[in-house]
Amino acid sequence: MTHDPVSVVIVSRERPEALLRCLKGLSQQYYPNFETIVVADPTGTEAVNGSAFAGLVKLVEFDEPNISVARNLGIAEAAGEVVAFIDDDAVAEPTWLTHLVAPFVADAEVMAAGGFVRGRNGISFQWKAQSVDAMGRTEDLKVDETRPSVLHPTGRRAIKTEGTNMAFRREVLAEIGGFDPAYHYYLDETDVNLRLAAMGRATAIVPLAEVHHGYLSNASRRGNRAPSDLFQIGASQVVFLRKHCPVEHHETILKDFAKEQRLRALEHMRDGRLEPRDVRRLMSRLTKGYAAGKSRPLGALPRIPRPSEGLRPFPSRAGTAPAVVAGRRWNARGLRRRAAELVAQGQNVSLFLFSRTGLFHRVRFHPDGYWEQTGGIFGKSDRDQPLFRVTGFGNRLKEEKLRLAEQRRLFED
Repeated sequence: MTHDPVSVVIVSRERPEALLRCLKGLSQQYYPNFETIVVADPTGTEAVNGSAFAGLVKLVEFDEPNISVARNLGIAEAAGEVVAFIDDDAVAEPTWLTHLVAPFVADAEVMAAGGFVRGRNGISFQWKAQSVDAMGRTEDLKVDETRPSVLHPTGRRAIKTEGTNMAFRREVLAEIGGFDPAYHYYLDETDVNLRLAAMGRATAIVPLAEVHHGYLSNASRRGNRAPSDLFQIGASQVVFLRKHCPVEHHETILKDFAKEQRLRALEHMRDGRLEPRDVRRLMSRLTKGYAAGKSRPLGALPRIPRPSEGLRPFPSRAGTAPAVVAGRRWNARGLRRRAAELVAQGQNVSLFLFSRTGLFHRVRFHPDGYWEQTGGIFGKSDRDQPLFRVTGFGNRLKEEKLRLAEQRRLFED
């Protein structure tokens, strides 16, 4: 099997602990031929330099709140034929790159790819597959969730990729100048999707290329998902419309967008996450963002040259076998210790801790480097399962291993 060289770019700002967790997850990839590029503020740079990953990543220090510029700095250092992106508050499943890169190898027409994104509970999906139009409106797409789907743009609709789980051929990304710096935050990758669609480029949706997204706080949202500032979102919305949407639609779209943001803020206020004064401040900031977006310069983006340094190989678990540790919740301490020992020995570990209950299941990537799933023997993992089922420990373990077989290589002998 061909393993094209891949560059993985992580942009990190004010999240050093999450960044190291993301890197630990990447070091467990089964894909054998990739490098990792970290574009980070001083706190992230210091964290990497003080960790086991020092010298193993291409490290670019960048201390401005502009994700597009940061991503372009990462592309400039990328020596791979494919450039993949993951957020610092996300962790990739061990077969992420294996699945995400496969469509580029199989089909020369594929210029972009996007995988599925699981949310905080490690089970439910935040994002699957969507298309997007020149007004920024998205529609869900139905795809085969067991294999890649190669999709072409239709009309004025593009195939959307999600910033925390996407990849592009470096050649085409460099040709279009990467990400537009006018988008400091929000819609930056959607703009790339529209530009590729205008060129008639194909995008693969790759369901089995999964990442788990923590959705941590940043300058625009709180840890509880409530918005903290709408300035950059408003500015990017205007930039997007200026670039892609006929001017006669701008006013209506911006009014509707403001209504949506106000309704979202009011829902958070109803649930106790915001106060009335927060809603007023957010809407004021949105209006100021609109004004800023109208004045941001637009123009052709220069081609991004290739770096002088070649691929800097990042550690992987290529050629290793996965391990499973499983038991009752009451023996969690000993089972976790065993899982950590196996990780230290170089194995990818899935730990299953089941209680004799109907509790819903949750999955997390433990700081010690193993995947931990907790829940009741009789409870749901996939949320469309029955609320309660009668089964035994062994059958439930077999069922969960089968559910994760493609993502963790937990195939039955």
